[in-house]
Amino acid sequence: MEAFVNVTGTVAPLPAANVDTDVIMPKQFLKGVDRSGLKEGLFHNLRFDQHGNERPDFILNTPEWRDAKFLAVGPNFGCGSSREHAVWGLMQYGIRALIGTTFAGIFFDNCARNGLLAITMPEDGMDSLMQAVSSSEASTLTIDLQDQSIIGAGLNLPFDIDPMLKSGLMMGLDAIGQTLTFRDEILAFQNKRLLENPWLI
Repeated sequence: MEAFVNVTGTVAPLPAANVDTDVIMPKQFLKGVDRSGLKEGLFHNLRFDQHGNERPDFILNTPEWRDAKFLAVGPNFGCGSSREHAVWGLMQYGIRALIGTTFAGIFFDNCARNGLLAITMPEDGMDSLMQAVSSSEASTLTIDLQDQSIIGAGLNLPFDIDPMLKSGLMMGLDAIGQTLTFRDEILAFQNKRLLENPWLI
C-alpha cells in the first residue's frame, strides 16, 4: 500500500446522498479475474454516455477537477453491495481520500484495508468544506494525517481517526503488514509456548 502522510491535491465535490457501489463501479466491470481496467469503470455511467463519449457535465470530466485526488462526498457514500472493486477503482483513478459525514460500513472497511483514507466529518464542517470546494479556484486542499487536519480553501478542519488505522495508513501497511511488525514478539511467544507445552508439536 502507498503510505499516506501529507497529501495535497484538488478535491471534487460529489454531494449526492446514497451513492452506491453499483454507481461507483457498475457490475459489468466485475467480470475480470484481476484488478485491471477498473479505472475505466469508475462512475462509468456518470462519466460516459451510451456511445462511450465523456459526459461534459460530470465533474470528473471537467478540466478543473479531472485530476482530483480527493472527493468530498454526500452522506452514506458506498452503500449497496459489498464490492471491493469500488475502492480499487477509486484508487486506480488516483483518489487518495474521501471526505464525508457517513460511509456505508463495509465500504468504509474496504477503504481501510486497501489504503484509501475515508474521513468522517461532522455536518457543520462538511457543509463548510462542500461550500468552499465547489469553487474550482478554491478546491486545493492538504490533508495532514499526522496532525489530523484538512487545510486549504480558507479552512482548517480537524478530524478523528482510529489510531490503528492512522498508523497503518502512515506506514503504508495493511492489517497483515501491521501484524508482521510484531513478528519477533510473535515468534518468541510461539517458541516459549511450544517449550512449555511440547505435546503441541
